[in-house]
Amino acid sequence: MTGMSQTDNNNFSPLEQLKSDWYVIILIIATFAAAVYFYPQLPERVPSHWNVRGQVDGYSSRIWGAFGIPLMNAGIYLMMLFLPLIDPRRDNYVKFAGTYRLLRVVFVCFFTGLYVIIILAAMGYPISVDRLVPLGISLLFVFIGNYMGRIQHNYFVGIKVPWTLASEEVWRKTHRLAGPLWVIAGLLGIVGAMIGGTAAMWFLFVPLLSATVIPVVYSFLIYKQL
Repeated sequence: MTGMSQTDNNNFSPLEQLKSDWYVIILIIATFAAAVYFYPQLPERVPSHWNVRGQVDGYSSRIWGAFGIPLMNAGIYLMMLFLPLIDPRRDNYVKFAGTYRLLRVVFVCFFTGLYVIIILAAMGYPISVDRLVPLGISLLFVFIGNYMGRIQHNYFVGIKVPWTLASEEVWRKTHRLAGPLWVIAGLLGIVGAMIGGTAAMWFLFVPLLSATVIPVVYSFLIYKQL
Protein backbone atom coordinates (compact mmCIF):
# COMPACT_ATOMS: atom_id res chain seq x y z
CA MET A 1 0.00 0.00 0.00
CA THR A 2 1.19 3.46 -0.74
CA GLY A 3 1.79 6.16 1.82
CA MET A 4 -0.33 9.23 2.28
CA SER A 5 0.25 12.65 0.86
CA GLN A 6 -0.08 14.28 4.27
CA THR A 7 3.04 13.83 6.37
CA ASP A 8 3.05 12.63 9.94
CA ASN A 9 4.69 15.81 11.17
CA ASN A 10 1.56 17.94 11.34
CA ASN A 11 0.78 19.65 14.64
CA PHE A 12 -1.63 17.54 16.67
CA SER A 13 -4.58 19.66 17.79
CA PRO A 14 -8.09 18.20 18.34
CA LEU A 15 -9.66 21.37 16.93
CA GLU A 16 -7.54 21.27 13.79
CA GLN A 17 -8.11 17.51 13.47
CA LEU A 18 -11.84 18.08 13.79
CA LYS A 19 -11.78 20.64 10.98
CA SER A 20 -9.84 18.32 8.68
CA ASP A 21 -12.23 15.45 9.46
CA TRP A 22 -15.27 17.27 8.08
CA TYR A 23 -16.16 14.42 5.74
CA VAL A 24 -15.92 11.94 8.62
CA ILE A 25 -18.33 14.08 10.62
CA ILE A 26 -20.73 14.06 7.67
CA LEU A 27 -20.48 10.27 7.49
CA ILE A 28 -21.27 9.91 11.19
CA ILE A 29 -24.22 12.30 10.90
CA ALA A 30 -25.43 10.32 7.87
CA THR A 31 -25.61 7.15 9.97
CA PHE A 32 -27.81 8.92 12.52
CA ALA A 33 -30.00 10.24 9.71
CA ALA A 34 -30.28 6.70 8.35
CA ALA A 35 -31.19 5.44 11.82
CA VAL A 36 -34.03 7.96 12.09
CA TYR A 37 -35.24 7.08 8.58
CA PHE A 38 -35.11 3.29 8.91
CA TYR A 39 -36.25 3.00 12.52
CA PRO A 40 -40.01 2.80 11.72
CA GLN A 41 -39.29 0.20 9.02
CA LEU A 42 -37.17 -2.13 11.14
CA PRO A 43 -38.65 -5.23 12.80
CA GLU A 44 -39.04 -5.36 16.58
CA ARG A 45 -36.07 -7.74 16.75
CA VAL A 46 -33.06 -6.70 14.66
CA PRO A 47 -30.43 -9.35 13.77
CA SER A 48 -27.20 -8.65 15.64
CA HIS A 49 -25.20 -11.88 15.40
CA TRP A 50 -24.72 -14.59 12.81
CA ASN A 51 -23.10 -18.04 13.04
CA VAL A 52 -20.44 -19.37 10.65
CA ARG A 53 -23.17 -20.50 8.25
CA GLY A 54 -24.57 -17.00 7.99
CA GLN A 55 -27.65 -17.86 10.06
CA VAL A 56 -28.98 -15.36 12.58
CA ASP A 57 -28.49 -16.56 16.15
CA GLY A 58 -28.77 -13.30 18.05
CA TYR A 59 -31.09 -10.28 18.06
CA SER A 60 -31.22 -6.79 19.55
CA SER A 61 -34.09 -4.39 20.12
CA ARG A 62 -35.23 -2.14 17.30
CA ILE A 63 -33.95 1.03 18.93
CA TRP A 64 -30.53 -0.46 19.62
CA GLY A 65 -30.41 -2.00 16.14
CA ALA A 66 -31.09 1.43 14.63
CA PHE A 67 -28.98 3.68 16.87
CA GLY A 68 -26.46 1.36 18.53
CA ILE A 69 -23.68 1.42 15.94
CA PRO A 70 -24.08 5.15 15.09
CA LEU A 71 -23.69 5.95 18.79
CA MET A 72 -20.71 3.62 19.12
CA ASN A 73 -19.19 5.04 15.95
CA ALA A 74 -19.46 8.61 17.21
CA GLY A 75 -18.19 7.60 20.65
CA ILE A 76 -15.07 5.88 19.30
CA TYR A 77 -14.32 8.81 17.03
CA LEU A 78 -14.62 11.36 19.86
CA MET A 79 -12.58 9.14 22.15
CA MET A 80 -9.79 8.91 19.59
CA LEU A 81 -9.96 12.66 19.08
CA PHE A 82 -9.71 13.75 22.71
CA LEU A 83 -8.02 10.95 24.68
CA PRO A 84 -4.55 12.02 23.47
CA LEU A 85 -5.03 15.20 25.52
CA ILE A 86 -4.59 13.17 28.71
CA ASP A 87 -1.98 10.77 27.37
CA PRO A 88 1.35 11.09 29.25
CA ARG A 89 2.99 10.65 25.85
CA ARG A 90 0.88 13.37 24.26
CA ASP A 91 3.83 14.98 22.48
CA ASN A 92 4.44 11.80 20.48
CA TYR A 93 1.13 12.18 18.63
CA VAL A 94 2.68 15.00 16.65
CA LYS A 95 5.08 12.45 15.16
CA PHE A 96 2.29 10.32 13.68
CA ALA A 97 -0.61 12.78 13.42
CA GLY A 98 -1.35 11.83 9.82
CA THR A 99 -1.37 8.11 10.58
CA TYR A 100 -3.53 8.67 13.65
CA ARG A 101 -6.00 10.61 11.53
CA LEU A 102 -6.16 7.77 9.02
CA LEU A 103 -6.87 5.33 11.83
CA ARG A 104 -9.83 7.46 12.95
CA VAL A 105 -11.15 7.58 9.41
CA VAL A 106 -10.82 3.85 8.79
CA PHE A 107 -12.57 2.96 12.06
CA VAL A 108 -15.51 5.21 11.19
CA CYS A 109 -15.69 3.68 7.71
CA PHE A 110 -15.51 0.15 9.14
CA PHE A 111 -18.39 0.66 11.58
CA THR A 112 -20.41 2.50 8.95
CA GLY A 113 -20.01 -0.45 6.60
CA LEU A 114 -20.98 -2.84 9.39
CA TYR A 115 -24.06 -0.72 10.06
CA VAL A 116 -25.10 -0.86 6.41
CA ILE A 117 -24.79 -4.66 6.44
CA ILE A 118 -26.93 -5.00 9.58
CA ILE A 119 -29.63 -2.62 8.35
CA LEU A 120 -29.87 -4.32 4.94
CA ALA A 121 -30.06 -7.74 6.60
CA ALA A 122 -32.76 -6.50 8.99
CA MET A 123 -34.73 -5.15 6.03
CA GLY A 124 -34.73 -8.60 4.46
CA TYR A 125 -32.13 -8.14 1.74
CA PRO A 126 -30.05 -11.25 0.88
CA ILE A 127 -26.77 -10.19 2.47
CA SER A 128 -23.89 -12.68 2.84
CA VAL A 129 -23.00 -11.62 6.35
CA ASP A 130 -20.75 -14.65 6.83
CA ARG A 131 -18.55 -13.32 4.02
CA LEU A 132 -18.87 -9.55 4.30
CA VAL A 133 -18.11 -9.19 8.02
CA PRO A 134 -14.93 -11.34 7.94
CA LEU A 135 -13.93 -9.46 4.79
CA GLY A 136 -14.34 -6.11 6.55
CA ILE A 137 -12.38 -7.25 9.61
CA SER A 138 -9.61 -8.64 7.40
CA LEU A 139 -9.32 -5.41 5.41
CA LEU A 140 -9.16 -3.51 8.70
CA PHE A 141 -6.22 -5.66 9.82
CA VAL A 142 -4.43 -5.19 6.50
CA PHE A 143 -4.79 -1.42 6.76
CA ILE A 144 -3.72 -1.16 10.40
CA GLY A 145 -0.82 -3.54 9.82
CA ASN A 146 0.40 -1.42 6.94
CA TYR A 147 0.68 1.62 9.25
CA MET A 148 1.59 -0.18 12.48
CA GLY A 149 5.26 0.72 12.27
CA ARG A 150 4.44 4.45 12.21
CA ILE A 151 2.59 4.47 15.53
CA GLN A 152 4.77 6.15 18.13
CA HIS A 153 5.04 5.37 21.82
CA ASN A 154 1.71 6.19 23.54
CA TYR A 155 -0.84 4.80 25.98
CA PHE A 156 -3.97 4.54 23.81
CA VAL A 157 -3.15 3.23 20.32
CA GLY A 158 -1.09 0.20 19.38
CA ILE A 159 0.14 -2.88 21.23
CA LYS A 160 -0.08 -1.70 24.82
CA VAL A 161 1.45 -4.26 27.17
CA PRO A 162 3.73 -3.55 30.15
CA TRP A 163 6.88 -4.24 28.15
CA THR A 164 6.10 -1.95 25.22
CA LEU A 165 4.91 0.83 27.53
CA ALA A 166 8.08 0.55 29.61
CA SER A 167 10.50 0.94 26.70
CA GLU A 168 10.36 2.91 23.48
CA GLU A 169 12.81 0.50 21.87
CA VAL A 170 10.62 -2.49 22.75
CA TRP A 171 7.61 -0.55 21.43
CA ARG A 172 9.37 0.19 18.13
CA LYS A 173 10.63 -3.36 17.55
CA THR A 174 7.30 -4.93 18.54
CA HIS A 175 5.29 -2.77 16.16
CA ARG A 176 7.72 -3.35 13.31
CA LEU A 177 7.22 -7.08 13.78
CA ALA A 178 3.45 -6.82 14.27
CA GLY A 179 2.84 -4.77 11.11
CA PRO A 180 3.69 -7.49 8.55
CA LEU A 181 2.02 -10.15 10.71
CA TRP A 182 -1.24 -8.19 10.76
CA VAL A 183 -1.09 -7.67 7.00
CA ILE A 184 -0.53 -11.40 6.38
CA ALA A 185 -3.30 -12.32 8.81
CA GLY A 186 -5.65 -9.89 7.08
CA LEU A 187 -4.82 -11.29 3.64
CA LEU A 188 -5.50 -14.83 4.87
CA GLY A 189 -8.79 -13.58 6.29
CA ILE A 190 -9.72 -12.16 2.88
CA VAL A 191 -9.10 -15.60 1.34
CA GLY A 192 -11.32 -17.16 3.99
CA ALA A 193 -14.07 -14.59 3.37
CA MET A 194 -14.01 -15.45 -0.33
CA ILE A 195 -14.35 -19.16 0.50
CA GLY A 196 -17.09 -18.57 3.05
CA GLY A 197 -18.57 -20.95 5.61
CA THR A 198 -16.45 -22.36 8.43
CA ALA A 199 -13.32 -21.68 6.38
CA ALA A 200 -13.93 -17.96 6.81
CA MET A 201 -13.71 -18.34 10.58
CA TRP A 202 -10.58 -20.51 10.48
CA PHE A 203 -8.81 -18.25 7.99
CA LEU A 204 -9.83 -15.21 10.03
CA PHE A 205 -9.49 -15.99 13.73
CA VAL A 206 -6.48 -18.33 13.76
CA PRO A 207 -4.18 -15.94 11.82
CA LEU A 208 -5.51 -12.88 13.66
CA LEU A 209 -5.03 -14.56 17.03
CA SER A 210 -1.49 -15.52 16.05
CA ALA A 211 -0.75 -11.99 14.80
CA THR A 212 -1.89 -10.66 18.17
CA VAL A 213 -0.18 -13.15 20.47
CA ILE A 214 3.20 -13.38 18.72
CA PRO A 215 4.05 -9.65 19.07
CA VAL A 216 3.09 -9.74 22.76
CA VAL A 217 5.40 -12.70 23.42
CA TYR A 218 8.10 -11.06 21.31
CA SER A 219 7.82 -7.81 23.29
CA PHE A 220 8.37 -9.73 26.53
CA LEU A 221 11.43 -11.51 25.16
CA ILE A 222 12.93 -8.28 23.82
CA TYR A 223 12.27 -6.53 27.12
CA LYS A 224 14.02 -9.31 29.05
CA GLN A 225 17.05 -9.02 26.74
CA LEU A 226 17.27 -5.29 27.30
